[in-house]
Amino acid sequence: MAPAQNRRLQDATLMADRAVIAALKANEAYAPLNPNHSTAALLKLDETMEQARQAEIRAESALSAARDASNAAEWSLHEAVLGAKAQVLAQFGPNSDAIQSLGLKKKSDRKRPVRRSTGASA
Repeated sequence: MAPAQNRRLQDATLMADRAVIAALKANEAYAPLNPNHSTAALLKLDETMEQARQAEIRAESALSAARDASNAAEWSLHEAVLGAKAQVLAQFGPNSDAIQSLGLKKKSDRKRPVRRSTGASA
């Protein structure tokens, strides 16, 4: 048994394994003592692996589509909220409590810029 079965096998390794299965299939004299290593068992495992890979591809595709739909929904919500903020600003004015309730600053609460003198102080 391989020590690190939690990592994916390289494609070259899988291609080599499939080449071995093809060679065993062509060898009619092959008769292992362990039935788990028979040609029929290996072919069934190969088919199971291929089905699992196809299921993985379908799942990745579904995940990608769901991620795109979620992203589009997030942006739609964000754009609508920005529009709502603009509507509250237009309806109630820049110095209203409604603006403050949205988490924005009132115009009167903004700190005025401080002028600095241009002269050198010593």
